[in-house]
Amino acid sequence: MVSGGGTNLQAIIDAVKDGIITNTEIVAVISNNEGAYALERAKNNGIKAMCISPKAYETRDAFNEALLDEVNKLDVDLIVLAGFLVKIPEAMVHQYSHRIINVHPSLIPSFCGVGYYGLKVHEAALEKGVKVTGATVHYVDEGMDTGKIIAQKAVEVLEGDTPEILQRRVMEQAEWKLLPQAINMIANS
Repeated sequence: MVSGGGTNLQAIIDAVKDGIITNTEIVAVISNNEGAYALERAKNNGIKAMCISPKAYETRDAFNEALLDEVNKLDVDLIVLAGFLVKIPEAMVHQYSHRIINVHPSLIPSFCGVGYYGLKVHEAALEKGVKVTGATVHYVDEGMDTGKIIAQKAVEVLEGDTPEILQRRVMEQAEWKLLPQAINMIANS
């Protein structure tokens, strides 16, 4: 499940193709944003691509129900949130307990929770003056970035970093490696 460009999705696709992730098939990519480039990445790799947007439903409950219905039709073992900026419905969290994982661009519990996504995470890390940041893969629970941590990888903050430069380094050195490793571990356990 994705909302934007899909760089983490591409890391997963490549890791499956390269045999870094085994015992895994990506059956679909769902985005809440019809303009998400991640949907193109999915199509370009022969993966079913779907947009399920809260904007298409009269209420949040109707959207939550539709999202859960579509996921249930896919009959999946694991749901991977790879930059999905929508809160997962509680009914889905309960039904897929310990089968939904998320990647977050910080070392949780730092710079996480409501309002910490995308560049905002890296802006906050730079404002605080931390010397190390990174990424975390965790199980999704009812809270925001509060689920049990699966894996973390640290990334050094360098003098002169901008939020954009730091974001790119965290993606390259941590997110794109950690998320495929976590998926492979789960797929083979």
